[in-house]
Parts: sequence; structure tokens; C-alpha cells
Amino acid sequence: MSAGPDAPGFSLVWPAEARRMFGETAIMSDSAIAVPSYDLFAPDVAADPHPLLHRIRAESPLSWVPELHGYLLTRHADIVATLKDRRFTNANLGQGLDRLSQAERDELTPLLRSIALWMGHTNEDDHVRFQQLLKRYFTPATVNGLRPRVRQLTEELIDAVAATGRMEVVADLAYPLPANVIAEMLGMPTTERERLQAWSRDILAIFTRADVERLRQCQRSVLEMQDYLRGLVAQRRAEPREDLLSMFAAAEREGVVTEDEIVANCVLLLFAGHETTANLIANGLVLLFENPDQFALLRERRELMPSAVEEMLRCGGPATTIVRVTAEPVEVAGHELPPGELVYLAMLAGNRDPEVFDDPDRFDITRKPNRHTAFGLGAFYCLGAALARMETDVCFSTLLDRIPDLRPAYDTPDRALTPPLGSRLATLDVTF
Repeated sequence: MSAGPDAPGFSLVWPAEARRMFGETAIMSDSAIAVPSYDLFAPDVAADPHPLLHRIRAESPLSWVPELHGYLLTRHADIVATLKDRRFTNANLGQGLDRLSQAERDELTPLLRSIALWMGHTNEDDHVRFQQLLKRYFTPATVNGLRPRVRQLTEELIDAVAATGRMEVVADLAYPLPANVIAEMLGMPTTERERLQAWSRDILAIFTRADVERLRQCQRSVLEMQDYLRGLVAQRRAEPREDLLSMFAAAEREGVVTEDEIVANCVLLLFAGHETTANLIANGLVLLFENPDQFALLRERRELMPSAVEEMLRCGGPATTIVRVTAEPVEVAGHELPPGELVYLAMLAGNRDPEVFDDPDRFDITRKPNRHTAFGLGAFYCLGAALARMETDVCFSTLLDRIPDLRPAYDTPDRALTPPLGSRLATLDVTF
């Protein structure tokens, strides 16, 4: 889970949005400095980006991607330095909106207003304000206290398919498990969980190059979700419980947040709280199938589960690319960049940097240290990192207990590509 917009895998500010933020000179048609250019949208790159990323890292740590009107960083050290550097600001916003007509953008104003209130899209002061507020709830004790309930939910989902001897992991387990967890944390009734997943599928359009009709449906779902949440917030004002919405209602009484901020960020939490963890669970299982020696080792040595989860995050973490904007002149990988430049951090390249990771393309559940950046760093570090780790740990532990002979029932993983560099599993059939 991530409480910020970096997590769904890939999102960006398109050129016109950057111009509005930083002036007309912010985005140029050509690179301002002499660095190589690479095509991240080629079909072979979409199928397997790692060969190209290894080549880029070796040839030019800072490169130019014309289709994105921005620079690309691939070295772990440069990515870490950029994530920690306050001269870079968060540039994430919905993809593709710049391609729409002004009339279409005007039509989507309610969606844009909601996104503008999300943690990560606000200024750093507002982001920190929300972080501090949510830290009241996302404590280590709270997260660890959820383990029995996460185990119970996983058992129930396995029970639902146990008699068939088959499972479609994405739909039957990976998505409903974290969706149920975050919904319970927010105090949503069980009867509304399917609506949550339907809304979230529509909201995914914000993070892809969606057409206007999908964005219209996305807006409808966001507004429906917000209206639904306003009703729940009203209930918590009158009758507080031990859940996130009650915490938000108490903070509203203290003048810390507004109702609009509450409902907008609950939409983000409900989406990010299960979308990214679902992808981690599904990708992690594929990694185990593709590395049977490591799967066998995990079956034999269950104490390696926390380390296995970290390696899943390194090799198959959901945040493949994070975007930043230079807020002032800054040196990046030996090059001076002016304000207003887009810089794309290729997380999956940095997490396979041979300068940091021995045999970086090997999936090794005993790897230590494992200094991946799957949850980001600095001010925008993923607030839900501990929750995502715990849910993944409990899910795989329960799977190994209940279905030790789990095996793939597919030839090639069914991935929906989200170029550049991103993909998500559409289905994942297994048998037992």
C-alpha cells in the first residue's frame, strides 16, 4: 500500500501541466543538455525493459526520453539522491490529460480538483500535515494487531475456491484481500466491498493513458466514492469508532483537515491501499514460480518470509517509475538542470543496479542487505509500507500452510502493459 500517488506504478505531469506550474520554458521540445536519447516505448522494451535499462545505466546515467519530454535516471545512487533532495518536487498527476481538448478538461474539473487534494499532489507542508495525521493510526502496534484478521481474510478467500482445485489469483485473492483490509480500516461495511473494487478499477484510469470516456467514468466513480464517504464521515462524527474515518473526523474537529480533504484522501487510501499490494502479491507469486529453487527454499525455511517479501519488492515492486520536477537549478548525475525539468526515476532500474546488488537479476530470498527503493525515500516515503509488507507476509505464509503444492496453470503471465516500463498482471491462474 502507498498513501501517496507514486505507488500505482507510473504517473506523470504532462508538458502543459508542467508549463502551468513552472512557466512556459519548463518543458522543451529537445533536451537542453547533450545526453543520449532512448525509446522506452518499443515493443521489446514493453515485454522486458531490463536489458535496455542495464544498457542505459552503463552508457548514460542521465538520458533523455523524447516521448515524455523529460530525463531518465537509472542508477541507484542518483535515484536515492533525488528522492532525498528537496530541490525536486513531486510531479505526479494524471497521465494523458494534456492530450484532451480544453472542453474535455473543463468537463473533468471535479476529478482534477479531487486529485489536487491527494497527498503527494499537495505542497510539501500539506503532505507532511497528512503524514503526521495518518501516523496516529498507522503505528507498528496497529499494523501488527491486524495480522490475525489478515490471516482470517486470507483463509476465507482460499476456502471459497478450495473445492475447485484452481484459483485465479488476481481476482480471487490478490485484489480482494488488501481491499477488505483497507475497507475495514476505514470502517466500510462488508456489503460495500465489491463497490470499492469496482470504483478502484475505474480510478486506475488516472494512472494510465486513458481515453476521455474512461476518464469520464473515472470521474463518476471518484464522485460517487466521495459522496459515499461523506455519509460515513457524518456517521463517525455522531458515533466515533476505532477506525480511520473516526480519526479523520476527530482531526476535522481539531481544525487539522477539512471534509473535502478527508474524502479526497480516503479515495486515495482506498485505491492505493489495495491496488499496489495486490500487484505485489501477484508479482511475488510469479517470481516464486519462475524461481523454483527459491520457492522450495521458502517452503523449507519459513523464517525467510520477511526477506522474501523484500526481494519481491526489489524485483517486482509496483512502483516502476516515479516522477520529479526540478524546483531550482540542480546538478543531476553530473549535469546541471534548470528549474522546471521533468526527471523520471526508473525504480526498477535502480533496484537492479550491479553497483549496489550482487547478481542483480537473480531473485534471491536470502539477499542481505537489500537497499531497494520500492517505497520511495524522504518526505514522500510510502506511509503504508509496513501494512503492505505485513499483508504480503501473511498472505504467502497462509498460502504455504494451506496450499503447499500451489503451481502455475499458465504458459506466460497475462500482463497488461502500461508503458513506459510498467505492467500489471491481468490474470494469474494456478492449480493445486
